[in-house]
Formats: sequence, C-alpha cells, structure tokens
Amino acid sequence: MSTSVVPPQTGFHGPVKRSVTIAGHATSISLEPVFWAALEAAAAGHALPLSALIAEIDALRIRAPNPPNLASALRTWLFEQKSSATDSQ
Repeated sequence: MSTSVVPPQTGFHGPVKRSVTIAGHATSISLEPVFWAALEAAAAGHALPLSALIAEIDALRIRAPNPPNLASALRTWLFEQKSSATDSQ
C-alpha cells in the first residue's frame, strides 16, 4: 500500500512533563518534545524567557469564555502562530 503520509523525521514521542513557574507558582505541564521545542523557539523570537511566554499565553487562556487546560492552550497557540506565519508567506 503506497501512501504520501510519512512519520515525523524525529519519530513519534510521548509527552514530557516540565515544571514552569507562573506568577510565583510551580506548574507542571506535559507536552510532546516537538511542542517544547516550538515554545522555546517562540520565546526566543519574542525575546522572552520560556516561563514568561507561557505566563502570557496562560493569561490569555484564563480570559477565554471556556478556558481549556494549559497544555491544550499552548498547543493551540503554537498551531495558530505557525498557521499565521504560513498564511503570510
């Protein structure tokens, strides 16, 4: 069976849990390595520490009508950022 769908170059990986301090409180977040890498790149692109970028996204998340969990909000934000960058090219 032939298909154009191929696995990721780095393979498939499950979530990795990290502790991040937001507003003085340690928060545990589980994300796949590809999302951690994308967040680190986005933080660097915004000239922010990773925890500061996560805190800003968290603040936006909390104001949403039906806030998702933080990991979902981070993935959604990253996806939207990538989609916006791709659309503007």
